[in-house]
Amino acid sequence: MSTDTDIVAYVQESEFDTVLNGSEEKVVVVDFTATWCGPCRLISPLMDQLAEEYKGRAKVVKVDVDSNKPIFKRFGLRSIPAVLIFKDGDLAETIVGVSPYEQFSEAVQKLLEVVSTTDS
Repeated sequence: MSTDTDIVAYVQESEFDTVLNGSEEKVVVVDFTATWCGPCRLISPLMDQLAEEYKGRAKVVKVDVDSNKPIFKRFGLRSIPAVLIFKDGDLAETIVGVSPYEQFSEAVQKLLEVVSTTDS
């Protein structure tokens, strides 16, 4: 049985900072999730959609909070789903809970516009 969740890769604590700072994309979206979390399953297809829509411009990854608690605590998170959006390695936006796709998309788009105006 194949699933479409291959679009968004899981990252471990050991590679987290490399993904944030070493990514070709200036904007990185991190979905903090867990297999037992029902609301997280609602967010998952939205993250896949985001990854497809912004392919090559923004990187979307997932972090399993059960196996990566230090990252979860590092950002002071208390509940999931939590989506953190980074620009140039710095936290720019935090969206906690189930939100509509537009909220994620608009946050990413806003940061991409900032990138393009500062790059030119």
